[in-house]
Amino acid sequence: MTDLKLTNSVCHQCCLLQARKCQRVKRFWLATPRSYHRVKVPGPTNSQSRPQTDGSAWHISRREVHIVSTVAALLAAGSALAAPSGKAATDTLSVADVTPDVAPAGKLSDRELAIIDVFERNTKSVANVFDITLQGTVRASQVVEAPEGNGTGFVWDQQGHVVTNYHVLANVLRQLPARPQSSGFGGPKVARIALIGPDGTQETYDGVLVGADRSKDLAVIKINAPQDFLRPVTLGTSNDVRVGQQVLAIGNPFGFDHTLTTGVVSGIGREIQSQAGTVIGGGIQTDAAINPGNSGGPLLASDGRVIGVNTAIFTNSGTSAGVGFAIPVDTVARVVPQLIQYGKVVRPALNVQLSTDQVARALKVKKGALVQSVTPNSAAAKAGFLPTRRSLGGIVRGDVIVAIAGRPVTRAADVVLALDDLKVGDQVDVRVQRGENDQVQEATLQVMLEEGGL
Repeated sequence: MTDLKLTNSVCHQCCLLQARKCQRVKRFWLATPRSYHRVKVPGPTNSQSRPQTDGSAWHISRREVHIVSTVAALLAAGSALAAPSGKAATDTLSVADVTPDVAPAGKLSDRELAIIDVFERNTKSVANVFDITLQGTVRASQVVEAPEGNGTGFVWDQQGHVVTNYHVLANVLRQLPARPQSSGFGGPKVARIALIGPDGTQETYDGVLVGADRSKDLAVIKINAPQDFLRPVTLGTSNDVRVGQQVLAIGNPFGFDHTLTTGVVSGIGREIQSQAGTVIGGGIQTDAAINPGNSGGPLLASDGRVIGVNTAIFTNSGTSAGVGFAIPVDTVARVVPQLIQYGKVVRPALNVQLSTDQVARALKVKKGALVQSVTPNSAAAKAGFLPTRRSLGGIVRGDVIVAIAGRPVTRAADVVLALDDLKVGDQVDVRVQRGENDQVQEATLQVMLEEGGL
C-alpha cells in the first residue's frame, strides 16, 4: 500500500488507508459529484487494488475526509473505553471479566410468605386426574367451557376418596352401563390418579368410581394409596365469601401439575350451567387463571380453606380470560357425603312437574314457577297443589310458586336452587298464587319434601 502524508488542511487521518480498501466506500466516492474543493490522494501502485476510473488517482472531497475521520475517531474512542483498565484493547477478556456480580436474594414480603405457606400446605392434597379413555381435549368456543379428559382433584378423607368434576370423567362415565350404588373398590376403574408423597415423589394409582352427580358436576373416586399420601384438604364455607377477597387455585392446567394461580373473588351468587342442563347456584366468580386442566381443583381462601371447586371458564379461545367459576363448597359438602354413602344424590323434591318459562309466559305468568302437573299420592298432592288443567272455557293455569321456605321464586330454575338448601323430610312453607287477572289469590301450603326430581 502506498504511504500517505496528508497536510493538516486535509485532516490527516490514517483511517483513509483502510477506508480505501472498502468497495462500498469506493463506490460512494466515485459516485459523489466533484463540484466542491477536492484533495488529490495518490493511489496504490498495484492497479488491481483499486478501480482506475480516471487513469491516475482518486479524487476525495474535504467533506468526505471529514465524515470518515469522524467515524473512525468515534470507533477508536469506543474501543478504548471498552478495554479493561490496565489492559490493551486488543487483550482477550476472561469469563470472570464479563460476569456480573450476583445480588443476594431480598427478604420476601409477608404477603408472599403467606401465599407460599398456603401452597405448601395444600399442594400434596391436590391430585392429577386422567380419564383412562382420553388423553385430554380442549374445545374453543364462546361458552362457559369445561374441557374433559384431564383435570384436577383433591383428597377428601383418609379413606382414599378423591373429589373432582363430573365433566373431567364424562367420556368414561358415558360408557358405563349403570351407576354403582355403594362405595368400595368394587366399582369400575375410571381414572388414573397421581399424588405427591411426603418425600416429594409422585405416584399414580387406579381410581374406581364411587359416585357421580352430573347435575352438580361432581364425582368421587377412590384410590388405594398409603396413608402418608392421603392428606385431606381443610373445608371452609362459601357462605361468608366476599367480593374482593384473595383466592388461590391449585391445579394441572394443560398438564402442568401443581400450578398455582392467584386472584380475587370477582363475583358471588353466579349461576353455572351444568352439563345436565341444570343450574348450579351460588357459583363463585374469580379472576384467578382457570385453564383447561384446572377443573376439579380446589379454590382456596387466603388461610388455606377450600371455598369452592373450580369447574368452568367463560372464554373465546379455550384459555383463561379472567372469568372463572367455582362450585361453592357448601354445595360440595352436601353432595359428596351422599355420593360416598349411596353412590348418588338423594334430592329433596316437591314431586310436581313445572312448565317451562316460555309456556308460563304464554299463560300470562309474569313471575314464578307454574305447576303443570302433580304426582298422584305425593306429599304435594296431599298438601293441595293445583295443576294446570283444561276446562270447557280453555286452559286453566295451575298454582304459581312464588316462594319456598321464604326464598323468592321468579322462574322454574329457582325452585331447584331453593331445594338445594333443604333435605328430604324437611317441612317447608310454599307460597303460591291462584287464579287469573283480578282474581289472583295467595296461599301458603305446607309440604314435606320427598325424594324425587322436583
